Amino acid sequence: MNLAALLVLSYLIGAFPSAILIGRLLKGVDIREHGSGNAGATNAWRVLGWRGGLPVALIDVAKGAAAAAGIARLPFGPLPLDLEIVAILCGIAAVFGHVFPIYTRFRGGKGVATAGGMLLAVASIPVVCSLGVFLLVLFLTGVVSLGSILAAWTIPISALLLSLLTDVQYPPLLIGLTGGLALFILYTHRTNVVRLVRGEERSFPKLQLWRRLLRR
Repeated sequence: MNLAALLVLSYLIGAFPSAILIGRLLKGVDIREHGSGNAGATNAWRVLGWRGGLPVALIDVAKGAAAAAGIARLPFGPLPLDLEIVAILCGIAAVFGHVFPIYTRFRGGKGVATAGGMLLAVASIPVVCSLGVFLLVLFLTGVVSLGSILAAWTIPISALLLSLLTDVQYPPLLIGLTGGLALFILYTHRTNVVRLVRGEERSFPKLQLWRRLLRR
């Protein structure tokens, strides 16, 4: 019951509809009715500009980090698992809350920023590797969805390689859970994958910095 309470609380924090609230505060719009229709940071950036997209991204990252680093350590009593595993489960609950928020009829974002916040709290080195992949993809293509998918898969792969090749060790359960989370991120981006295959996915040309370098 103690673990269940932590997971429910983490889900409710993850379900906080940051993009929807900021969209209404800044422009009086429901962000789900504009752009891609997604209630996440990328669409917030597209519809609201950086003044809306940046705070949404920061809040979404904070939701995952708060669940993993804070909620998991609340003194609710004895837990059946190690604290490290509880932290991951709380973070995953926050991701599910972000994607399927009870406050907005289970229609939320795609979970990338919230997952990143959770993993930053429990596996910082793989997250740094993941961030590097994400930024490299943006630099080359300007496609946020592609960067998000590849970054999600970088985390379990880098954690596995670090455990096999260095003194840094990550529990097999952590690697398995982050692999499952990468599959979930791929699922939430399934429509993006279809557009990527068709060559129809939206991009942010301003993020393709290599083009600017060639023009100089």
